Amino acid sequence: MRVGAFAKRNLKELFRDPLTLFFGLGFPLVLLVLMNVIQRNIPVHIFELDTLAPGIALFGLTFLALFSGLLLAKDRSTAFLARLTASPMTAADFLLGYLLPMLPMAVGQSAICMAAAVALGLPLSWNLLAVVASLVPSALLFIALGLLCGTLFNDKQVGGMCGAILTNVTAWLAGIWFDLSLMSGGFKTFAYLLPFAHGADGAKAALAGDWGALPGHLLWVSVWAAAVMGLAVWLFRRRLVER
Repeated sequence: MRVGAFAKRNLKELFRDPLTLFFGLGFPLVLLVLMNVIQRNIPVHIFELDTLAPGIALFGLTFLALFSGLLLAKDRSTAFLARLTASPMTAADFLLGYLLPMLPMAVGQSAICMAAAVALGLPLSWNLLAVVASLVPSALLFIALGLLCGTLFNDKQVGGMCGAILTNVTAWLAGIWFDLSLMSGGFKTFAYLLPFAHGADGAKAALAGDWGALPGHLLWVSVWAAAVMGLAVWLFRRRLVER
């Protein structure tokens, strides 16, 4: 019950800044439309909807890291979180309270992105629901990254880490703008050691109905998400002890 009450408070805090939410939801859609327009006016197949839409949906989830990180960092910088340390809530309770409001937002964001892709010409199928479901581990990963940054940095630093660095790293290493199979050597190997390319490939596999490839990608992302969340909980617990 205490986690639920805390999660409800965090949800209200998120909706107090509708401009940020609109940017997080709207910017991926702008990119999707723009890339689709470019594809229609060039003779080569680069930004096809069946590969572009899942990648853009993954890219949109990077804003969850920014939202969760800023919310936690701002609470740390005020007396609000200090007062809550007197409650029986544990470090895991706190971070779960920040995570829960983000999950419906993640599902809604992915669904909106895929609906926009259908409006642009992507065939309507049940696989679209599988795409949304396949992006849940990636959403958990980005939320965990945001909570880790929010634990370590202030709100201005979180804005730089999650708003600029993470979005660009994800865009390039997930193969959103180009096919990673075109790359060879260390870049491709490094990209597939990280979870972002697996998140994008998992969503693409779900859309294509390639069910054999899907579990491996989801497992890799899930392991990363669990590791990052575990690290965030450990560091947050240490911060609580220091207080």
